[in-house]
Amino acid sequence: MRQRWVSIALLAAGLFAINVIARLVIRIGFNDNETAQNRVSIVMFAVIGVVLAIITFVRAQRVPPSSWLPELGAAAIGGMLLTILVGPFVSGDGPFSGGAGNFFSQVWLYGGFAIVGTLLGYWIATMLGRDYRSKSLAAFARAKTSKPRRVVRR
Repeated sequence: MRQRWVSIALLAAGLFAINVIARLVIRIGFNDNETAQNRVSIVMFAVIGVVLAIITFVRAQRVPPSSWLPELGAAAIGGMLLTILVGPFVSGDGPFSGGAGNFFSQVWLYGGFAIVGTLLGYWIATMLGRDYRSKSLAAFARAKTSKPRRVVRR
């Protein structure tokens, strides 16, 4: 049980680290250019989606979704909360300094990219036949075809 929370916390911290790096890039390099700030933010959300897709692809091959999906969801929510509530302090702002619209747009963007990334990773694993269920079904089919046919004596 403890190991499960450690992996969730590490993933949430990793997702938050992506946000901190993006905020530092914006603060150092593009402090006055709002278009560049928006682009860096979109790239940050895309990187978060790609990271979640890769983790989902790897985890989907080893264990069933009932095991990895709650962990991934908890880590994504934890990373989102850190990103939205703590992240603005890295930029020298507050969480609600941009207004409620900015706050909720970050929630929707983060959630959307996280969900799409997770689905993409799972769909790719399923499409390639590398997910847990496909591997289980392939092993079952091999076991059924490899056994010799039983001869019934009368």
